[in-house]
Amino acid sequence: MAVKDRDRFSTATRIRLLGEQTAARVYRSQTKRQARRSRLTGRAALLALVVCSMVVALAYPIRQYVSQRAEIADLQRQKQEAAERVEQLRDTKARWQDDAYAEQRIRERLHYVMPGETGFIVIDPDAAKQSRTDLGAADRPWYTNIWDGVDKADAADH
Repeated sequence: MAVKDRDRFSTATRIRLLGEQTAARVYRSQTKRQARRSRLTGRAALLALVVCSMVVALAYPIRQYVSQRAEIADLQRQKQEAAERVEQLRDTKARWQDDAYAEQRIRERLHYVMPGETGFIVIDPDAAKQSRTDLGAADRPWYTNIWDGVDKADAADH
């Protein structure tokens, strides 16, 4: 029976040793994790600090860059519009240098007619109706028109 006790003791001893080894491994892995966490946290904090510093340091120059690019684009657009306007004015100048075009525009704007031609002016029918309503005010004495204007202005204030 001594052999059985020794085997049993040795198994119990083995289990105890195995438990101690397992506990030691768990303890070592926990300390490694804690060491890694603290190291990783410090690195992460440093990295976050560097990234924030870079963002703060680059924010103003990037804003200026974007602003200047927008201003350049706006100036290029204005330059293009000015070039188009210059081209239109050159075309207009070239047209006005043509005697036939100048004569046509002068006749149209100033109602000129050549000798021997008869000029006609077409009046808008709506304009004629408006002038008839204004004739009623022209038939009255001037002071009545002034007094009516004062009454209309006074009514508009209320």
